[in-house]
Amino acid sequence: MLAPDPQLDPMVPTLARITRKIDEIPDVVTFEMEADGWSGFAPGQFNMLGPFGVGEIPISLSGPASKRERLVHTIRAVGPVSRALVELQEGAVLGLRGPYGAPWPVERAQGRDVMVVAGGLGLAPVRPVLYDVLENRDDYEKVIVLYGARRPEEMLFADELSTWRARFDIEVAVTVDHASVGWHGHVGVVTSLLRTVGYDPANTTAYVCGPEIMMRFAARALTDAGVAPGEIWLSMERNMHCAIGLCGHCQLGPVFICRDGPVFDWARLRPLMQQEEL
Repeated sequence: MLAPDPQLDPMVPTLARITRKIDEIPDVVTFEMEADGWSGFAPGQFNMLGPFGVGEIPISLSGPASKRERLVHTIRAVGPVSRALVELQEGAVLGLRGPYGAPWPVERAQGRDVMVVAGGLGLAPVRPVLYDVLENRDDYEKVIVLYGARRPEEMLFADELSTWRARFDIEVAVTVDHASVGWHGHVGVVTSLLRTVGYDPANTTAYVCGPEIMMRFAARALTDAGVAPGEIWLSMERNMHCAIGLCGHCQLGPVFICRDGPVFDWARLRPLMQQEEL
């Protein structure tokens, strides 16, 4: 018997099974899953994941959108639901609704410089953008990735960052807030990396994801450098709960993050983010 199709009723979950579990960094895992009726997603969208009997939470998809049969989610244990998810093992079954949300507008960067600015776990939601761009590399000019972590041992997807850095067609710069013994790289906030790379602000589309304070500073720094606010895209996940704009938990001014986002351009988001995160 097939599981319910979540596209028919967004409130009815389907079933997903974990086929692979990857331990990334402490308290962070990546799940590869399969689900009945899954038909793919667009970069930037999210699913509602729920271990049975605990609840459900929104988790962005972190894998390549071109592999339509695969669901990839990267999860940090920070609360009861996310901790229950992280403790699941390969073969476990959980509830899934989705995908939901407005995606990253990857296509608008064609023929332009692409700037990805990510902090901490924020690299996971924006990673599908990089997969899409690199799979269609000839469609873009410069591709720049700026990533910041608190400490070297908390760097997400470190091996993948090294692989991207080894390519000749992408520039990767990494920084940490606090250096550990043996760290010889950059130390400082991720926005400080903007001074170390060359790009054309008038011809740049930026994708920014991370803690809200980091996104505000990154968007302001990009704007100050000359990037148009309408070409700076941020992903918000503030207080999302139902995923379809009914419960009101994620209302931010006139918008609902889950229904109208989570991806917004800075021109629209800037006045709304004057309200500090609740």
